[in-house]
Order: sequence, then C-alpha cells, then structure tokens
Amino acid sequence: MSHETPLMSAEVAEQEASILTFLVAGEDAGQRLDAYLAAHINDWSRARIQRLIEDGDVLVGGLTIKSSYKLRAGDEIEVELTPAASTEFTPENIPLEVVYEDDDLVVVNKSAGLVVHPAAGISSGTLANALAFHFQQLSTHAGAARPGIVHRLDRDTSGLIVVAKTETAHEKLADQFREREVFKSYVALVHGRIEPESGSIDQPIARDPRNRTRMAIVRGGRPSLSLYRVRRSFERFTLLDVEIKTGRTHQIRVHLQWLKHPVVGDAVYGDGRDKTIQDTQLRARINAVGRQFLHAEQLGFRHPRTDEALRFTAPLPDDLTKLLNEL
Repeated sequence: MSHETPLMSAEVAEQEASILTFLVAGEDAGQRLDAYLAAHINDWSRARIQRLIEDGDVLVGGLTIKSSYKLRAGDEIEVELTPAASTEFTPENIPLEVVYEDDDLVVVNKSAGLVVHPAAGISSGTLANALAFHFQQLSTHAGAARPGIVHRLDRDTSGLIVVAKTETAHEKLADQFREREVFKSYVALVHGRIEPESGSIDQPIARDPRNRTRMAIVRGGRPSLSLYRVRRSFERFTLLDVEIKTGRTHQIRVHLQWLKHPVVGDAVYGDGRDKTIQDTQLRARINAVGRQFLHAEQLGFRHPRTDEALRFTAPLPDDLTKLLNEL
C-alpha cells in the first residue's frame, strides 16, 4: 500500500477537501472497497466512506464505482475527503446539446465553463443538474448527485461526454473506460512549433507534491500515455490532434506542459506563455476566450447493449474557431 499524502483526522478533513491515494496490495485483493477504505483512513466510519463513494468522491482506476466493488491487486484508488453536502441536489433547466440518444445512453457536447457534477463549493449549475432535468431515467451508479455520469471533462474543456441511462449501461461503459477500450481524441492549440509531426508522451501523472490542487509528472505516478499528431502549424503555434490512451486528471494539459508546448489559454499549466505573445491583439483575443484551447472532438465506444461500434464527432466551438481565424 502506498500513500501520496499522510492519513488525517476527520476534523482536519472537515476544514478543506484533501486527496488520499492508495495502491492495493496483493494481500488486500478481494476486499470490498468501503471496508478497505474504512480500515485505512483514520476516524472515518464505513457509513461515511459509503457516502463518499455514492457521491462520486472515490475513484478506482479513474472511475466511479460501487461500495461493494471487490478490489484487485494493483487497483489505484483516489479519495477526495470532502465535508458532507450542505445542499440538496436539484435538477436545473440548463440547455444541453444532445448529439445522440437512445434507451441506454446519451452523448452530450458539453460547453466550456460547465462543471460536470457538484463538488466541494459547487452545488448547482452543473452538467449533472442539467441531465437530471432533461432526462427522466439516468443511472444512479455514481450516486444521486452524479446521475448518469460515467467519465468527466475539465470545467473549461468543451466536447463529448457519454451518459448512462441504465445501471447495466453504466457498468458496461465503465468497464470499457477501465480497460482502455474507449477512443478519446482531442484538439489542442499549443505554443510553439512541434517537430516531428507525430509522437507519444508516456509519462506518469500524480498529484503535484508541492501543490495538491495540480497534477504533475511524478516518478511512481499513474502510467499515462498520450499520442499526438500535428493537424496544422502556424508561425508560433501548433494545432494538434491528441488521443489519450489513459484518462488521468488534466492528462493532456500536463503532458503538453512537460513537452514544453503548453496549451494556449491554460492558466494553470501554461507556464505564463500567453503573456509572452508580442502581438497585443492576439494576446487580447486569447484572454477574451478565457479558457484553455482544448476540445474533446471524438469519442468512440461499443454500445453497452448491442455491442455496435459507435463514434461521435463534435466540431470546434465558435470561441476556438474564431481564435484560429486570428492566426
């Protein structure tokens, strides 16, 4: 068993969200997820752990999962210790762009600025609130405040998300994500010209030990693989297609920062490169967009009931298209 942060008491955890990570050892294989965590987190009861799991604050292999899940050797668990929710989850009439829908699932083109689900400090205005309003049936596999949510995108990343309507669909889709069978391709505009025109970034990612709100390339972190290909080169920028073989938090942004070609408009991992742009009009345009140039353009998976191969595409949104035109 390994920890990226020390165990802490419930009193400390109540004050602010904290992240704990675990690597399941062979002797712990077969244990229930909730029992394992209750035994390894000081002063947190099994019932309270179960509520965390139901609220989607526990990930195994990057995915939400049930309390009854039987652990496997090598499973990677990430736990966000957050105070109990103080507000009830409420459906909200937030517009959604539905790309595809059937009895088992929905594919949505998420707009930038929309948080996927409630979290610490965010109780409304999320994709989950919108889904609960627009669809009568959604999976509760990830908890009542995460209706249908199988995977996630960053708040300021636009693009495709698949949502499960049934418990069976949720489990089968989650299995595909876990087994790395889902095709996920993004479009990113980065600083500098990249050569050669295609390549891979195989660098482990974990919480930044110096800043727990960020991710970083960390020795001993979770294996992470991104494949990139140049779509178009500009004088000082490159437009990339990036396929991710793993689904780590902030993976593309961290990998491209490591490559020294950070994503344009990325306030967290951009290394201040936006401020070095000498063209004042272009710099102002990037600032006006107000988010990183990252869009989940393609998503492919097998239908959870029919096993049919499905692939969806969402064109670049207007804010990113307009920025490209500036180049």
